[in-house]
Amino acid sequence: MCAAITVKDLVKRFGSHEAVAGITFNVEEGEVFGLLGPNGAGKTTTIRILTTLLPPTAGQIKVEGMDVSRQGALVRRLIGYVPQALSADGTLTGYENLLFFAKLLRIPAQEREKRIGEVLALLDLEEAAARLVREYSGGMVRRLEIGQAVLHRPRILILDEPTVGLDPVARHTVWHVLELLRQETGLTVVLTTHYMEEAEAACQRVAIMNQGRIVAQGTPAELKNQTGKPQATLEDVFTYFTGNQLESGGDFRETRQMRRRLQRFR
Repeated sequence: MCAAITVKDLVKRFGSHEAVAGITFNVEEGEVFGLLGPNGAGKTTTIRILTTLLPPTAGQIKVEGMDVSRQGALVRRLIGYVPQALSADGTLTGYENLLFFAKLLRIPAQEREKRIGEVLALLDLEEAAARLVREYSGGMVRRLEIGQAVLHRPRILILDEPTVGLDPVARHTVWHVLELLRQETGLTVVLTTHYMEEAEAACQRVAIMNQGRIVAQGTPAELKNQTGKPQATLEDVFTYFTGNQLESGGDFRETRQMRRRLQRFR
C-alpha cells in the first residue's frame, strides 16, 4: 500500500506553548487510522494542520504526495473533514444543509441533486431530508455532517471525535455508515476518539499522543503486546503509555452543548 498521508517531524507552537512536539506517522491508503490521547495531547491541533486550517510551525505533511503548506487548495479537494464542533445548521432542513455544502464545495449545478440524493440514501436520511435539523437526533446530525463532508467524493475522510455525545445506538449507526462508505468508495479514514472500544474495533492502526508527542503507535494487537499483557484492552494500553485515565446520546441541542464544552479544553 502507498501512504495517503505522510507526517514528518511536525511541530506546532502557540507562543511559548508547544502543542505538537515533532511527531511522525504515516497513514496508508484505505486504512482507518486513529489518533488517541487525553485532552490537550495535541490531537485536534494535528487534525487542523492536516486539514489546512492551521499552518505548521515546522515539519512536513504530504497528502497523496502534495505538501499541505504549499498546495493547500489541491489538498482540500482530496479531503473531507467532520469537525468536533457542530457544522450542521439547525434552522435548515437536512436537504438544505447538503445543498449549501454542495454550493460551498463548488459541485457543478447539474450534479448537485444526484450527489445529494446519493448521500441521503446512503446515510438513510431520505425520509428526514425535509425536516429541520434541530429536530434530528444526535446520531442523525452526525450522519448528516458526514454526508456534508463526502459530497465532493474525497479520497480521505478526517473526523474529530465523530461520536462524542452520542448514545451507544447512535454511535453504532455512525460507525456502520463509515464502514459502508469505506466499502463503497475505498476511503482512507483518520479519526480521533476517546472511545477505546471503537478504536479497537474500527482502526487498523493507532497512534497514542501525550503532551504533544506520539508515545506509541502500531496495531492494537502490537500495542497490547508492548504492555506485556496480551489480554489487555486498548484502554489498558492507553493508560500504560499515557498514565491518564479516560474521561468520559442525545439530540441536536445536547450534541451541540457537549461539543462546545469539550472545545473549551482543547
